[in-house]
Amino acid sequence: MPDELNSGEGAPAAPEKRFSDGLVRGVLEGDFRSVARMITLVEDGGSGTSSLLRELFPHTGRCFTIGVTGSPGSGKSTLVDCLASHYRGLGLKVGIIAVDPTSPFSGGAILGDRIRMQSRSLDPGTFIRSMATRGHLGGLSRATADALIVLDSAGFDIVLLETVGVGQDEVEVARAAQATLVLVVPGMGDDIQAMKAGIMEIGDVFVINKADHAGADRVEAEIRALVSISSRRDGWKPDVVRTVASEEQGIDLCAGAIERFRAFVTASEEGRGRELQVQRERLLELVRSRVLADLMSRPGCAELVEALARRVMSREMDPFSAADELFACVCGSSGDSRESK
Repeated sequence: MPDELNSGEGAPAAPEKRFSDGLVRGVLEGDFRSVARMITLVEDGGSGTSSLLRELFPHTGRCFTIGVTGSPGSGKSTLVDCLASHYRGLGLKVGIIAVDPTSPFSGGAILGDRIRMQSRSLDPGTFIRSMATRGHLGGLSRATADALIVLDSAGFDIVLLETVGVGQDEVEVARAAQATLVLVVPGMGDDIQAMKAGIMEIGDVFVINKADHAGADRVEAEIRALVSISSRRDGWKPDVVRTVASEEQGIDLCAGAIERFRAFVTASEEGRGRELQVQRERLLELVRSRVLADLMSRPGCAELVEALARRVMSREMDPFSAADELFACVCGSSGDSRESK
């Protein structure tokens, strides 16, 4: 779209409007370049991003998002690659978001998932996007939810969301995906121990990958035992399937389990209640981020935060009182808080 990129002298506002219109149109038409550029804008968090997403949102609600999580080395990328191939065989348009950890030192990311899915990158019906966490916790990138809006509006039927794979705190995927696959492999020590503290609760389908390894029977028995005694609000009993993703074995069984859960969610009132909960938490997260952005944009607020942090560090003030001062700043009654400086 070269015409959108040319900004003429003396009329800066109009070309920007044409660029936005053309980019939104390109996304809605399913143009991969437009989709990639829109996700880049979303990641960068520009001031005009919200208006673009507002235009796209009415065109969402058609795709099904599948989150894939599990410990490092469990074969998430390989399984995602196999599932993408399965859905492409059904004639579906597939999007893949692979989230990789960001280095705390350089700020960069390896983004190795795209390397492991090179065969998919040549498929005109598959879009792959690697995203760095940029320090965001919970296994996902801060911009993941917005990127899902972009892919949904672009007409993708299935979006596979692969998380970082950092362990027990990786539960945010359940708020972004409509179905969550939890991968576990035999022979990694205390298998179920690595899945506690929230991971067991978010799994809609449990996948025992590398099931040709010794210990697969024991792992399956332990997971089934935990599933049998667990109680979910929606009443769903997660399926447990075995795969050997590197050999493309068990992929049909895995996809079948996903479809059974999808049918359950679609048909049940509890499933729709889960979607309502997801949207409620998303709304609150947007409000939290806006409140924080508004706080930090106020004159002198960054200096106030720095001063309060130093006082807390030196034990001159407790963090709760410091938070009260910041809250007063948010509420617009920060006149007395300047004394802390």
